[in-house]
Amino acid sequence: MMNPSPRATKQLSTPVDQLPGVDSQRAQQLRRLGIARGADLLFLFPRSYQQPAPMTSSDQFVDQRRVSFVGEIVELAEKVTQNGKHILGVQVQPEGGGCVRLLWFNQPFRKKMYNVGDRILATGQLKTTALNWEMIQPQTAPVGSNEFVADRPLPIYPLTEGLKQPALRAVMRQSLPAMIEEVDEVLPESIRQRLEVIGIQQALRDIHFPVHIQQAVAAQRRFKLQELLVLQLALAMQRNQRERTMQSPVCEPSGKIHARILNRLGHTLTVDQVTAIEQIGKDMSRSVPMNRLLQGDVGSGKTLVAQYAMLLCVANEYQAVLMAPTEVLARQHATNLQRNLAHSRVRVGLLTGGLARKERTQIEKQIADGQVDLVVGTQALLSDKLQFSRLGLVIVDEQHKFGVMQRARMRRDGLQPHYLILSATPIPRTIAMSAFGDLDVSTIRTKPPGRASQHTYLCTYDQLESWWQFVERQVVQGRQAYVIAPRVAESTDDDTIASAIGIYRMLSEGPFQHRTLGLLHGRLPPEDKERVLDQFVSGQIDILVSTTVVEVGIDVANATVITILDADRLGLAQLHQLRGRIARGGHTGYACAVASSQCQLQDNQRLQAFVNCNDGFELAEMDLRLRGPGDLLGVSQAGLPAMRMANLLEDVEFMELAREVSREILQSDPDLADAQLSRLVSQTLRRYGKSLQLGDVG
Repeated sequence: MMNPSPRATKQLSTPVDQLPGVDSQRAQQLRRLGIARGADLLFLFPRSYQQPAPMTSSDQFVDQRRVSFVGEIVELAEKVTQNGKHILGVQVQPEGGGCVRLLWFNQPFRKKMYNVGDRILATGQLKTTALNWEMIQPQTAPVGSNEFVADRPLPIYPLTEGLKQPALRAVMRQSLPAMIEEVDEVLPESIRQRLEVIGIQQALRDIHFPVHIQQAVAAQRRFKLQELLVLQLALAMQRNQRERTMQSPVCEPSGKIHARILNRLGHTLTVDQVTAIEQIGKDMSRSVPMNRLLQGDVGSGKTLVAQYAMLLCVANEYQAVLMAPTEVLARQHATNLQRNLAHSRVRVGLLTGGLARKERTQIEKQIADGQVDLVVGTQALLSDKLQFSRLGLVIVDEQHKFGVMQRARMRRDGLQPHYLILSATPIPRTIAMSAFGDLDVSTIRTKPPGRASQHTYLCTYDQLESWWQFVERQVVQGRQAYVIAPRVAESTDDDTIASAIGIYRMLSEGPFQHRTLGLLHGRLPPEDKERVLDQFVSGQIDILVSTTVVEVGIDVANATVITILDADRLGLAQLHQLRGRIARGGHTGYACAVASSQCQLQDNQRLQAFVNCNDGFELAEMDLRLRGPGDLLGVSQAGLPAMRMANLLEDVEFMELAREVSREILQSDPDLADAQLSRLVSQTLRRYGKSLQLGDVG
């Protein structure tokens, strides 16, 4: 994370097995922690600290309190119990009188460490007995040694098998002081003052050897802010490079064009939709590539805003692309666009991997010749063979379904298209400022009028019979239902997990044998998927049994019930997306999450959160807490190294400050030519150089 000066240094570059106090066994343990040389050891930071225990005289001892005291060893005793447990007891007389027995279990080597008459410092939790005080497994050191100081915080380091905290601390004490003197400052004085952080050498001393906890906190602030500043500077450099070197089509939303598009959309827009459209129109009217994230909860109307952007592009005689994560969703987008634009001159084309070769060749030629204005597709759009006539806009729906490398391949030589990225999974602010930090963000919180309410329930498999009866009552009223299973087919490896094929057969032969059921999953041929979905949309199918392929974007206004089997196997964001398939019209929606047989309902935080909350933004924050930022939204695909010190959930203020300062740096010195910045720039390029060229596509 923090890099020393590029110049060769003695201690920092020393192989780990040549460091003071490190034998071959210890070196092997350290290598398992990723420590190959001195610098790696120096930047292995404590993950927490053990608070100091106050020095206490024997007349102030209190049961169950953690204290430190100095005393003289008056007796040693050891024994082995009948079951083979070794017990070492060291009787110590504290200053001020009385007696404390120190006990260790199965540590016979400790007997050689103590002698009657030695004065030692002991730290641990007191426990009162009928005869005296006891401390179990205390920390001890000879009086006057520097092994540990009782009134100072003790660093708690990451460990590996065979390596204990005292041993690692001893290596740190022997090796680090000389290394710290070799580390050069990366942050100029002016930036340190702006961030209100201490110098690098002071921070290194205070994070490993703090005299009091406030010093450790100040050191952590230094390293967190430095890490976040390097990240934000990398993103700001990428944005700066994009705006200075890339040219995009100018798509001006003139009054006439704007009015014509709104008339074509045929919906009353919410305040948030109007704001998003204004932001997108302003971006696309510039020759700098738009790079915007449009996020909103399920059913908030993002697709309508995306259609505005596409029609604005076409009105300025450029092509627009809408890339969907699944073929089912791509076909639905294409169908809706063709229906909405049926009486216009806008030409819509569909390109997916499921097309026959002849059909695919034909649509590719039409795209290259400019005979198609709006292209909807899946990853087939990423083919190197595909050529556009005048590509002006790329919209990526559910962007985390695509890897960064894939999205970057949409870029072509010459004019760069504008980018609009859609996410129905609201992104917590800290994530938006980091892994998606080079994107401007538009947020839609309010839902269009006319959306019905939803109710969510939690049940087990033995309660399903009564739930199926409720589903039947909904179908009798003319409504439709989804039943979701986590996998396609039954498996001999684990037959406890529900499969779409197995559930379809069970429901068809059992509680819904008199109803029309459909089956949808990713292994079906494209024409079968399209047929089943068309039948469900048109109302010919009462109950659609599916995998999570319907998770995103499927819009059937008459569907009011969804049953999610083995719901505990799915992520919170995914559960919320599935729930978003119902209540999209004027009818109340009902979702039921069915827990697997191994799930303890009351202890499952994810399912409890799903039942109790229907706000996608709040659930996204919960998901971040429960799963961590690495999994949320596929952030691991973002092409950026993981944070090592900063916490994306807790360090919001640090992130904002780092972002401010990074932008100030580039505003005052766009070329980063100031010699004082050279080390900071070098560190930024070492850490993020490989991903810089990809940072502007999310």
